[in-house]
Amino acid sequence: MSALVARVAATYAWRLSLGGVVMARFVLLFMLILCALFVAELLPPVERHVIEPFTSGIAQVCVWLVGLFDAHAFSIGKELHSSANGFAISIERGCNGVEAVIILIAAMLAYPAPWRYKLIGIGLGFLAIQALNLVRIISLFYIGQWNRIWFDWFHLYLWQALIVLDALVAFLIWLRWLPRGTRSVPADAGAVKG
Repeated sequence: MSALVARVAATYAWRLSLGGVVMARFVLLFMLILCALFVAELLPPVERHVIEPFTSGIAQVCVWLVGLFDAHAFSIGKELHSSANGFAISIERGCNGVEAVIILIAAMLAYPAPWRYKLIGIGLGFLAIQALNLVRIISLFYIGQWNRIWFDWFHLYLWQALIVLDALVAFLIWLRWLPRGTRSVPADAGAVKG
């Protein structure tokens, strides 16, 4: 009996240490990928050829969506304007959802899963983050026309947290969506042999 208990304890100790190694690997890879992507985002060619056109595209999509019910909105580059009252917002770095997408990409790339699932997760996660970001920008556009104090509060506190939370929720949903066989700890790691 005691030999069986010792064997089970040793198996679970090994499994926990394996889990610790997997977790340490995930955290280390996540931090490395995150830093590399944030540095890449700051490079002038990436800013000029990827970030700025992407941000201008977000402004154009916002104008198209707002135009469905408000003909007074127009965009100039990364700015969203109202011809009714002259109010405008500029979609700056940190407001385009790219940072939240970078966090999500780093987490999904660092997690030990097949590439097929990583690419699907990144694509769907990107869409989820950008869809919420469109809601964020449009809501801020109208809140800013209504009240500057509320605009600042929603912009600086509420929406910033919600966008990052969206990345976390997308990652957690992706983890639940992964088939059991793709998880990092082998299925027989806890099996007692004998």
